Amino acid sequence: MIKTTKEDALRYHAEGKPGKIEVVPTKPYQTTRDLSLAYSPGVAEPCLEIQKNANDAYRYTNKGNLVAVISNGTAVLGLGDIGAVSGKPVMEGKSLLFKIYGGVDAFDIEVDEKDPEKFIQAVKAIAPTFGGINLEDIKAPECFEIEQRLKAELDIPVMHDDQHGTAIISCAGLINAVEIAGKKIEDVHIVVNGAGAAAISCTKLYCSFGARRENIVMLDSKGVLRADRTDLSPQKMEFATSRDIHTLAEAMQEADVFVGLSKGNILSADMVLSMAEKPIIFALANPVPEISYEAAREARPDVLMATGRTDYPNQINNVIGFPYIFRGALDVAATAINEEMKQAAVRAIASLARRPVPDVVNRTYSEHHLSFGPDYFIPKPVDPRLITDVSMAVARAAMESGVARRPITDWKAYDGRLRQLMGQESKFSRNLFEVARANPKRVVYAEGTHPNVIEAAVRAKEEGICRPILLGNDEKIRRMAADLNLSLEGVELLNLRIPTQEMHNTRLRYARILAKKMERRGYTLQEAVDKMYERNYFGMMMVETGDADAFIAGMYTKYSNTIKVANEVIGIRSGYNHFAAIHIINGKKGLCFVSDTLINRHPDEEALEDTARLTAEAVRFFNRKPVIAMISYSNFGTDKEGSAAKVQHVIQRLHERYPDLAIDGEMQVNFALDRELRDSQYPFTRLKGLDVNALVFPNLSAANASYKIVKAIADDGEVIGPIQFGLRKPIHFTDFQSSVRDIVNITAVAVIDAQTQALRYAD
Repeated sequence: MIKTTKEDALRYHAEGKPGKIEVVPTKPYQTTRDLSLAYSPGVAEPCLEIQKNANDAYRYTNKGNLVAVISNGTAVLGLGDIGAVSGKPVMEGKSLLFKIYGGVDAFDIEVDEKDPEKFIQAVKAIAPTFGGINLEDIKAPECFEIEQRLKAELDIPVMHDDQHGTAIISCAGLINAVEIAGKKIEDVHIVVNGAGAAAISCTKLYCSFGARRENIVMLDSKGVLRADRTDLSPQKMEFATSRDIHTLAEAMQEADVFVGLSKGNILSADMVLSMAEKPIIFALANPVPEISYEAAREARPDVLMATGRTDYPNQINNVIGFPYIFRGALDVAATAINEEMKQAAVRAIASLARRPVPDVVNRTYSEHHLSFGPDYFIPKPVDPRLITDVSMAVARAAMESGVARRPITDWKAYDGRLRQLMGQESKFSRNLFEVARANPKRVVYAEGTHPNVIEAAVRAKEEGICRPILLGNDEKIRRMAADLNLSLEGVELLNLRIPTQEMHNTRLRYARILAKKMERRGYTLQEAVDKMYERNYFGMMMVETGDADAFIAGMYTKYSNTIKVANEVIGIRSGYNHFAAIHIINGKKGLCFVSDTLINRHPDEEALEDTARLTAEAVRFFNRKPVIAMISYSNFGTDKEGSAAKVQHVIQRLHERYPDLAIDGEMQVNFALDRELRDSQYPFTRLKGLDVNALVFPNLSAANASYKIVKAIADDGEVIGPIQFGLRKPIHFTDFQSSVRDIVNITAVAVIDAQTQALRYAD
């Protein structure tokens, strides 16, 4: 568990601008006209439209993406009744989580009122501002009445997350844990230690999924909730038992499930030993659970355990639920968060844990391959699929249960919008997939035994953008796919070491073609045959001969070797003497093409000219008009030596040979990307009045470092590449640190390249 000190926490909240959230404008405000539209007189028009139709507030204001996080501070975390203003850091933190996980704007509102009726009236009075209300840290039993009344009297979603958030996540975990244990939820005996708002909500939700009340024993601080007790609230009485059980130790005898929502260190090893086979323990007290993970595992190695902590498997964390539940509810302008929507969230979360885990999750938790089982039956909070799976399930349930005011009609578009909202996918990459999907091609992956490549091939096949071929030991690939819980259906495996006659014939056919091509470079047939045992040579020959359409390598192989093979097997396109690689930076200001980021280390003037021409071709390939700046450390002749002079010579030739091409230099990056600055200082350039969308650097070091700096520090964009231009056929490269998403993006580009090549040769 990450350790923090009091000083760390106070410094974090106080440094810079105090607090954790701020308001950011979403519309232009620089000009007088902008301000006239934002406020007076323009603001009157949406006011009048909303007066005619109150639901137009969702169209003209932020209501449809705004949640209030409201508390009176009577049950703040483990701190108790510390007061409304004292709880403000928690409510700010909850607002932060809404934004970073679900893209939901949230205001924290602390109401200094303990009387339930007055609190309800205060919330009702401000409700028109919001599209939803998240009640937080309100003590029981008042929280039950407050939530029930507000849900009944307001026409927007209301949820007390302390109750339902924990219930939804733990219920999803329980469904999966019961399955892993080989049991049925309707048969398991459940002990719930704690009888507060969260415990009661959890238990009710378990029952809605099949758990039987007669199999449940609940305890509060005074012991088992028994029917003969006279001190039970109506909420507790619902789970009172008539069985002759009085203590936690008695309740734990042969119990299948323990759910702790109480306090630390109250569950002993002896109690765990008394449980049934393959016991399930959810020790959710924070920061100290009812029993430590180590103690539970030592007592019962067969235990399936979840806690509320990040440093152990299966964390019951409300952030897995509430941002996405509200996201789905807001996106259909729901009037409520009902039982159907909560149950849909449970099913979506439980289902997600059974699917292969994205590489971003494995990297975050320093795992090689998480997979469904005792140590992973609840999705991790950083899983990027939560926003699509849970939000869409909740939105669909809202529509089916009749509480959606703005039904979703295009689910595919909604899925894409959610991905774009959280930066998982851009409109640009989605368009790449759409084009590739229109005519999928056979793509060969050289490093077929790399886990990221295996998963990327499966993902690309599922996206419908290619028919993948993995080169490598087929048995090893199958084992790795099984460990990753990936289906290889539709993925071709090609083991170059299998001594079949067919493989021998193919290898010999490829070798003869390569030997003929290289006969004036000292190659013999035997040398060419030997090369066909190497994945890069064999895979590229598949493309060269038409047995495949595109080739991708780079996860293991050194670039220099792959580049050498590409030159030998595929060759440079007519009209060029070099090829180059480009990375695309896709940010808020649009696409920016950066080259050469991979191929030419110290380009001479001829190579630099080819790179500039290929960059122009790349920009056109992606349906943009090239506007290219050639970069250096000087501007337009201020230095006459080194790379600056080389760029000047190249620019002179390009201007003479391609008078219609918008390209100029040499110039510094800031002048290239700031049109007003460049035009004011250098009005003579061919780029006057134009926004640059491509940067050509004078050497590999500069270009490579530039895109990697952006990739490392930019939070608001994506980097796609490297993308090869200049070879005769679609041979593309990855970086050895490429993620699954990176490889899938390159696959889409490779397929589009193959589509374009086919059209070129057809013409």
